[in-house]
Amino acid sequence: MGMLSRMSTVVKSKMNRLLDNAEDPRETLDYSYEKQLEMLRDVKRGVVEMVTTKRRLELQAAKVQENVSKLDGQARQALGAGREDLARVALERKQVAIMELDGLEQQVSGLELEQEKLTQAEQRLQAKVHAFRNKKEIIKAQYSAAQAQVRIGSALSGLSEEMGDISLAVERAETKTETLRAKAGAIDELVAAGVLDDPISGSEDDLSRQLSSISAEASVDAELNALKGSLGPDERKSLPEGKS
Repeated sequence: MGMLSRMSTVVKSKMNRLLDNAEDPRETLDYSYEKQLEMLRDVKRGVVEMVTTKRRLELQAAKVQENVSKLDGQARQALGAGREDLARVALERKQVAIMELDGLEQQVSGLELEQEKLTQAEQRLQAKVHAFRNKKEIIKAQYSAAQAQVRIGSALSGLSEEMGDISLAVERAETKTETLRAKAGAIDELVAAGVLDDPISGSEDDLSRQLSSISAEASVDAELNALKGSLGPDERKSLPEGKS
């Protein structure tokens, strides 16, 4: 039994949590307002029905009053004609009509009191419904504003975490950049000091030296040939073979 009781409690708590998460206070307020409006409409219908009933009784009382006046006139007419028996019958009927009229008037008076009470209740209920509507709209606006603040706060929180990650990435990038710049500076200093040869510069110097050597050798050959050309026949004969 203890285990079942605990399971029931856990299930109820989870259901309540689900209902709390699913419930939108704005919808609940609107539903409550609609129910109050429905109650107010019922009260208004009650007032209208009571007024209608009272009006119907008043019309019936007016007809009975006319009948009382008519019977009174008939009694007078019969008595004038010497018919006391007919006058008595008319007066008896008149008394019955008067009793009916008294009953109708009492009902009308009772309905008037009830109508006044119901009208006052309607006015109080209308005032409460109106006040609830204003409060409802205020609460709905506050709830919407709170929701917006929560969304903004969540967005800012996520942005702060993301910016923290970005800051770390930027810091790592700056550190790597400074390390590479330091290495590049050290290499430049070693090259300038002659500790390291610049492979590009070395290739260019070697090429230049070879070109300069070829150019110098060509100049020597040209100058030698010119010199041979300026010698006389006897001088050319004294040159070693193969050199003329």
